[in-house]
Amino acid sequence: MILKTENLTLRPWKDSDAECLYHFAKNPKIGPIAGWPPHESVEDSLNIIRTVFAKKETYAIVKDDVPIGCVGLLFHPDCNHWWGEGAAELGYWIGEEYWNNGYATEASKELIRHAFFDLNVDAIFASYRQENKQSGRVLEKLGFKYFTDLNNVNYRGEAFFEIAVKLEK
Repeated sequence: MILKTENLTLRPWKDSDAECLYHFAKNPKIGPIAGWPPHESVEDSLNIIRTVFAKKETYAIVKDDVPIGCVGLLFHPDCNHWWGEGAAELGYWIGEEYWNNGYATEASKELIRHAFFDLNVDAIFASYRQENKQSGRVLEKLGFKYFTDLNNVNYRGEAFFEIAVKLEK
């Protein structure tokens, strides 16, 4: 499926996106704050496209034919937490060069519309690290409300604190 907004196209990831993905995902400011390690090679990025990004309802955020980030809905058992029946978990990231343009909000807003009206999702949850104020601001603009605090463990086995938010249909 392809979704369109005023400035962006949301489309499935392609193998040919691997080099571009690597360019953005090797940045240590991107992955660790979102819960994954920086990519180490184009092959690493290709593997992520073929596995993680191949999941249903995961999209490349494309601006001027360049995939600049990712937005997706995760459903149990693929989500980070069990949120209940009829729920999905929203995740997103944008390449650093494209920060502060509203693209995470714009892409997420379209995916939320799709979830509520096409997929019959009842509630969408998201969580972000307490120190990731940018992500918190995106979720606030989208209308998410505080749900709970969570303790989690990252890919290195280090504990961290995150805030979970919820948006209902």
